[in-house]
Amino acid sequence: MRLPLMAAVSGLALSVGVTGLNAMTVDQENSMAADAATATPAAEAENPLLAEWTGPFEGVPPWDEMEPDHFSGAFEAAMAEMRAEVQAVIDNPEPPTFENTNMPMELIGDTMNRVQSMFGVAVSNISNDEYRAVQAEWAPRLAAFYQELYLQPELIARYRAVYEGLDEATDLTAEQRRLATRDYEQLQRNGALLEGADRERLGEITEELAGLYSEFSNKVLADEETYILLDSEDDLAGLPESFVNTLRGAAEEREVEGWAVVNTRSYMQPFLQNSTRRDLREQVYNAYINRGDNGDENDTNATIAQILQLRAERAALLGFETHAHWRMADTMAGTPENAEDLMMRVWPAAVARVEQEVADMQAIADREGAGITIEPWDYRFYAEKVRQDRYSIDESEITPYFQLENMIEAMFYAAGRLYDLEFTENTGTVPVFQEDVRTFAVTDSRDGSNVGLFYLDNYARTGKRSGAWMTTYRSQQTLGGEQNVLASNNNNFTEPAEGEVALISLDDASTLFHEFGHGIHYLLQDVYYPGLSGTPRDFVEYPSQVNENWLLTRDILNRFATHYETGEPMPQELVERIEESETFNQGFATVEYLSSAIVDMRLHHRVDPITDVDAFERETLTEIGMPDEIVMRHRLPQFNHLFSSDAYSAGYYSYLWSETMDADTWEAFVESGDVWNREIADRFRATLLSTGNETDRAEAYREFRGRDPDVDALLRKRGFPTGTIGATGDDD
Repeated sequence: MRLPLMAAVSGLALSVGVTGLNAMTVDQENSMAADAATATPAAEAENPLLAEWTGPFEGVPPWDEMEPDHFSGAFEAAMAEMRAEVQAVIDNPEPPTFENTNMPMELIGDTMNRVQSMFGVAVSNISNDEYRAVQAEWAPRLAAFYQELYLQPELIARYRAVYEGLDEATDLTAEQRRLATRDYEQLQRNGALLEGADRERLGEITEELAGLYSEFSNKVLADEETYILLDSEDDLAGLPESFVNTLRGAAEEREVEGWAVVNTRSYMQPFLQNSTRRDLREQVYNAYINRGDNGDENDTNATIAQILQLRAERAALLGFETHAHWRMADTMAGTPENAEDLMMRVWPAAVARVEQEVADMQAIADREGAGITIEPWDYRFYAEKVRQDRYSIDESEITPYFQLENMIEAMFYAAGRLYDLEFTENTGTVPVFQEDVRTFAVTDSRDGSNVGLFYLDNYARTGKRSGAWMTTYRSQQTLGGEQNVLASNNNNFTEPAEGEVALISLDDASTLFHEFGHGIHYLLQDVYYPGLSGTPRDFVEYPSQVNENWLLTRDILNRFATHYETGEPMPQELVERIEESETFNQGFATVEYLSSAIVDMRLHHRVDPITDVDAFERETLTEIGMPDEIVMRHRLPQFNHLFSSDAYSAGYYSYLWSETMDADTWEAFVESGDVWNREIADRFRATLLSTGNETDRAEAYREFRGRDPDVDALLRKRGFPTGTIGATGDDD
């Protein structure tokens, strides 16, 4: 894997998009350069992070040798290497050309890429106080390093010369022209033309933001390591036995008596869905939604306010009206207005559906004599009652058929049938960073050639951030030689008690397929230049969302949804009831997500940054008519997508933008009469999955579908009324 140019400059050095490793001051660089240059040979002998990766699949990370104290020396040596590589490009006496400027810059930083790949796992999957201390020190130092390295005037002059000479460079291919254009235009967007005090201030902002991102993510993680202790069997009323065992295991890990409800989504969601103790549902709910917002040492409100102030200042320095305009300059939506237009056209239908869902839940509560008004901590609980009442189905009936092991086999089966990818488990043959991590060799079933290695980290644990994500430790490219992909999916399912089968919910199974869709995207990539591998933020979620659709196909359910005790396949009548309920509770799902996306956009689509985070959140939700019975999927004080890096800031809308393409893509398969249609799958792969960012993504979509995506497909998929909105716009 080689870091694309602007991933480094814009502070997104880690593909996980959470820690945002980035930089160092000029004085620090100069003082360290000589030390690093002379110390590197010895450091390489002593520091395993600096060695070339060895072993199968063209080398794998030495997870079994990684320690927190390895990273400082590794970063210093990697920076010295990158500095020398860039200087060699700058010192080239020949006039700047694509071949002697853009191309060698595509190939720099092998050591840094290896070190950062491993550090991303250290701070996301197995974090502890030592790793957090390293992160707090090195996030700002690396941010400043990248800022200074890539924005050197001599280097920018070479990029500019290539860019301005494109009309005369008739021998360049379309891909080379696209790369040269994107390289220079993105440098411009990131401060290449700033001089003097403005340039110095941009470096300071970059460094300050990196430190604040680290501070934010560590505070949220600290709150997620807290728990509510249940000390009476009465507190367990309504909870499935398998989940009770998980709670007991969590308590034992923390060396306390009783049952521990850890403050993460993987514990909160099943508790609220099943517990008949309304008082405890409220307690668990409040603890979860108030992460980072308790006025204590882990409160993030002041951190967020600082981040917003610096982002606004940076946008102005770079010549953009707002942070949102800056972040969206290289997206499919193009402008904040286009993104908000799509969101607000879907919002009214979602809110209207919530009103219906709440009325249905209230009717059941009244019929049962509960004597309550539906509150946010009741939504999941009574939604299950409605589903059982309407479709004679509840989660407890479905879950026994969703064995995690079977669902893993199912996602591999689908990838093989659609894309000829074959997965063979080889756990134990390569190092892993935690004993539960499994590995799979990936080959092309057509000719048996190696594609790469797939890591699967399924279970929640202390030190692992919440949520689910995909990352690569090494990505595909052709420039510099083909290499095996090292891809990883990371989930937070609750680990079963010893000797028990791992069962997951339907929502968990959907998450499994979603993250695997990201993995498929990277495993199928076939690009020449690394700089044309990354896609716009509002395209990234598209392949993963498409992949979710195959989970509930008859073939998958009939083959893999077998009862964990009897081994019997899911009864066809239950399959049919699941299909009938596919649009159930879509009001909740849409409003929970979309409220977060709208607040994100309005937070960043303003010239003057807000200072009172909680007040802004409340006022914005009131303004758009947020239902009282639902809370944002990610409240601002814990919104890692926005404040642990720039990655999804002014970009959380991208899930909806991507889902519009996803829904329209799925209709192409459905309309063909065969959801496994290989002609469509091959076209999808050739135009969109394998091509990275080699062509404009909107044009690539039109090549695949023959037109722009139909937004009505999204409404149909969610069961909302259609015919009131049109298609998404072009790039411009």
